[in-house]
Amino acid sequence: MPVWPEVAILSVIMSNDSLLTENAVIDALRTVNDPELHQDLVSLGMVNQVAIDGGKVAIKIDLTTPACPLKGQIESDVKAAVDKLPGVESIEVSFGSQVRAAQQTDLPGVKNIIAVASGKGGVGKSTVAANLAASLALEGASVGLLDADIYGPSQAKMFAVEGKRLMADNDKNIIPLKNYGVKLISIANLVEDGQALTWRGPILHGTLSQMLKQTVWGELDYLIIDLPPGTGDVQLSLSQLVPVTGAIMVTTPQDVALLDVRRAYTMMRKTHIPVLGVIENMSYYQLPDGSRDYIFGEGGASTLAEQEKIALLGEIPVTRHVRESGDRGKPVVVADPESAEAQALRSAARVLAGQVSIQNLMTLPVV
Repeated sequence: MPVWPEVAILSVIMSNDSLLTENAVIDALRTVNDPELHQDLVSLGMVNQVAIDGGKVAIKIDLTTPACPLKGQIESDVKAAVDKLPGVESIEVSFGSQVRAAQQTDLPGVKNIIAVASGKGGVGKSTVAANLAASLALEGASVGLLDADIYGPSQAKMFAVEGKRLMADNDKNIIPLKNYGVKLISIANLVEDGQALTWRGPILHGTLSQMLKQTVWGELDYLIIDLPPGTGDVQLSLSQLVPVTGAIMVTTPQDVALLDVRRAYTMMRKTHIPVLGVIENMSYYQLPDGSRDYIFGEGGASTLAEQEKIALLGEIPVTRHVRESGDRGKPVVVADPESAEAQALRSAARVLAGQVSIQNLMTLPVV
């Protein structure tokens, strides 16, 4: 099993008369596994710092993503393991993060490229992509969003940068726009408003290449790419231009949407892009009495996830707030962060981040 190499403990502070030792604490932490990666924290290089002052133990853990969905469980497990050592009076656990990069992305500074795909239009793919990007930024990650839906770009509107023009630096590289902590580039900010694009394969390929490779992305933990619906030229070009860490599929529960998302899933597999999971959008409508109305059917995405052995990242309710916030240029996770739909989307982003960490562990070379 490939593992990340152990990292040096940055600092250890001990009283001379303490019964506790660095080695004892580290050995205790070797018994604590990351719940998703199923390897111990020391072997994964997640132990950043141990400080001992008498019976007081302070430990800093570097998570594999600031959006770690199981931080609470890791903290509980660390405290339980160290508390067994003789002489421990108190344990303080703090967290940092160090997002692991895929083996390569071909984009300097960009650690992970995540494609958001769907088999058909109308399932809310772009809305989900926008909210995932904003959610990861809210968690503290550095995030970029590329609107690759060339014929129907919508991210400029969803991030309230509609009408703004993309600028270039002295080297003629594109400087992305930014809002809500997300760096954004969209074809909507490169062409005249309302212009209908009739580009075919070679032009699409060149445009996507320019948007990917001639943009000053800087340091990014995640670059989210909002793909057009279906299985066309842009999807094929993406697989040829850069190594993609993984893709997520967006669907609604009904059978027609699931038929199409299966085609998109098959295309990803054929182009050797790992599928990180599926998100079921418009999953249900919450009625005033607390019950749920499954307007478009029930359980479609969970069945797909089970059959294909991929993660079910989340089930997002259908609400007016999601649509209104997108129309106003403020993703619902920013506009109404305590709402059920925002919480569902933020949870999906955390699970996605966890799946990226798992994927990166699986693709590390054996040492």
